[in-house]
Amino acid sequence: MNTLRPGFGVPDIMALRAEALSRQTALREVRSASVAQPRDASAAPAAGFAATLDNAMQQVSAVQNRSSELQVAYERGEVTDIAQVMIARQEAGIAFEAALQTRNKLLSAYQDIMRMGG
Repeated sequence: MNTLRPGFGVPDIMALRAEALSRQTALREVRSASVAQPRDASAAPAAGFAATLDNAMQQVSAVQNRSSELQVAYERGEVTDIAQVMIARQEAGIAFEAALQTRNKLLSAYQDIMRMGG
């Protein structure tokens, strides 16, 4: 997929860089979460699912809090790297979008299960 076009400038390159870094970070978080969660066959599936979902929501909240803190620090002049702030905002956006998509899938699955019971 070639996204380069005539007139492709520095802002476009920075946007692509930010997107690539945010995707890499999101993949790293998913990978570390799957490695950190050992598979225990004796654990109750419902408790494991609830704990995993709660952990994921806490991670989303932490990413959003970090983004807000960096933005406030930039506004105060404590952080001068705008790229770092923008990457944090992108990470927060991606984390929120992933949580929203997960919620939508869970809601759809729940509705499908409820339709089966009748």
